[in-house]
Amino acid sequence: QVQLVESGGGLVQAGGSLRLSCTASGSTFSRDAIAWYRQAPGKQRYFVARISSSGDTDYANSAKGRFTISRNNAKNTVDLQMNSLKPEDTAVYYCNVGLVRGISYYPTDYWGQGTQVTVSS
Repeated sequence: QVQLVESGGGLVQAGGSLRLSCTASGSTFSRDAIAWYRQAPGKQRYFVARISSSGDTDYANSAKGRFTISRNNAKNTVDLQMNSLKPEDTAVYYCNVGLVRGISYYPTDYWGQGTQVTVSS
């Protein structure tokens, strides 16, 4: 069974940076696409970024130019470097194992427990 564990969240001032990490076990990690989503209080979960097994990346418009997703197959980790953070980035961030077909990402039901990111103004 696939297990995903997120870490690296915290409280940061606007303009600051955080680096989130997603560690996977029980999957064929090097062949999997991994994505980050986020969910603010009272809102649905939204796509943030994804990385395919080949390293191809895609970002939500809100993340472009500020966030960078990367993977380390030797460590079974996918990181999300977040710079120039804004209060509207405040949310619980989740990672997901999924599929990439063309430019689209298709999430599976495998989610981590999430890590809280809070950006103060």
